[in-house]
Amino acid sequence: MPADKPFRFTVQCSSPNEVTAASWSALARKVEDLGYYSLTVSDHLDEQIAPIAALMAAANATSTLRIGSMLFCNDYRHPVVLAKEAATLDALSGGRFDLGLGAGWLHTDYERAGIQLDSPGVRIDRLEEALAVLKGLFAEKPCHFEGKHYQVRGLEGTPKPVQRPYPPIVIGGGGKRVLSLAGREADVVAINMNMQKGLIDASVGPNATVDATHQKIAWIREAAGERFTDLILQSRIHLALPGTDRTEMANNLAAGFGLTPDQALGTPHALFGSVDEIVEDLQVRRELFGISSIGIAVDALDSMAPVVAKLAGS
Repeated sequence: MPADKPFRFTVQCSSPNEVTAASWSALARKVEDLGYYSLTVSDHLDEQIAPIAALMAAANATSTLRIGSMLFCNDYRHPVVLAKEAATLDALSGGRFDLGLGAGWLHTDYERAGIQLDSPGVRIDRLEEALAVLKGLFAEKPCHFEGKHYQVRGLEGTPKPVQRPYPPIVIGGGGKRVLSLAGREADVVAINMNMQKGLIDASVGPNATVDATHQKIAWIREAAGERFTDLILQSRIHLALPGTDRTEMANNLAAGFGLTPDQALGTPHALFGSVDEIVEDLQVRRELFGISSIGIAVDALDSMAPVVAKLAGS
């Protein structure tokens, strides 16, 4: 696959150490100043901050930094409500919002909130209908939709988003059905491990290998058809440790996730070694998989900055 898409790096911060206007604004400005593409917030019901308010505050504190949800859980928000929130975020940020959507996966969220956890198939069906509703409400005409899960009868979506026809849509996951949906409907496909169990443990290791990633991209390509070349492929980095010993980290990761050291070195969900080794790894992965968008956690913000400085936009 040709390496023709420039690198961009996103930072995920959902649970900052301090929740104040000053500290959150300072973080957003730092992310912007270090050359990162966007600041994202996840959507869980644990100790994290509320994503919509946090994203608007980050946009207000910056001028070029994009903001995004990574990812809004479809089961927590009716798409009619989310469409209005998303369009407002896009309008008030001056068109800097990326709309990330997921079918939901964290079992403890559902259990503690008393929300029914349906099968993955039902949740993905519901997400597909929600996408149709969202796009309908972003359009110029009133939305008419009759589905199994949602019915919208002539509702005009207001306000309209600044970005037309709608903000870039990000859909993430690791299973065939959700990645196929992303291939058909999204602008950015966030490739992750398959977390059907509802948690991240050693069982996800075999789903994080080079071979598993090739299979996921094949699903996306088949579903996307001719639009595949326009998609941005993103990888969620769960372990970013620049400056660490490459061999030692590969052995530790392999032992913890049931992989061989070579498989640990190749996974697109971890980065370790020197800055130059990480730069080379990302370039190889872009050539191998077409992955040009890299998502890291905020705790790697400073350590990954030299990598961003070398690669962002290249």
